[in-house]
Amino acid sequence: MTTTLRPAWATALTRPDHPDATQLLREYMTEMVVRYHRRPARPGEVDAALAEMPSDDLAYPNGLLLLAHRDADLAGCAGLRWHPDWAELTRVFLRPAYRGAGGGAELLAAVEQRARAVGADRIRLDTRSDLVEARALYARHGYAEIPAYSHGPYAEHWFEKRLGVGVDGRRQINA
Repeated sequence: MTTTLRPAWATALTRPDHPDATQLLREYMTEMVVRYHRRPARPGEVDAALAEMPSDDLAYPNGLLLLAHRDADLAGCAGLRWHPDWAELTRVFLRPAYRGAGGGAELLAAVEQRARAVGADRIRLDTRSDLVEARALYARHGYAEIPAYSHGPYAEHWFEKRLGVGVDGRRQINA
């Protein structure tokens, strides 16, 4: 009998100033700059974007940051910011080599579980029109487009997923 082992996904809570988080957040922002401008990033551009949109609030008590690993490899990240009754999803990123392998679904499931655990009744996010893969990921996982709830310079689409409470008192996602 032959046994085939599939690579395993795992997520772990970390601080945004941890070296692995810093590296992934830089890679995320580099991709955002490159895709937005449709050209390679210029010197200083990524640093300016990181300063314009910092991630230091993705830590207790304002939020959280999860890192995703595929087996032992650092593969991606996702963050949540806390608001009264809801959470904002941000910094969803997978390194290109890990895309299409279930990491996006793993990150979404992990942040949804964390949001429900602290009593958030929904998750919201905003994204750009050029991030078509991200918009498709959110739609596949039950996020619906909603009217604008934020007015950031890069917000062009807004999504929400409601998180509900089951009849047994445990939090679950509404269908």
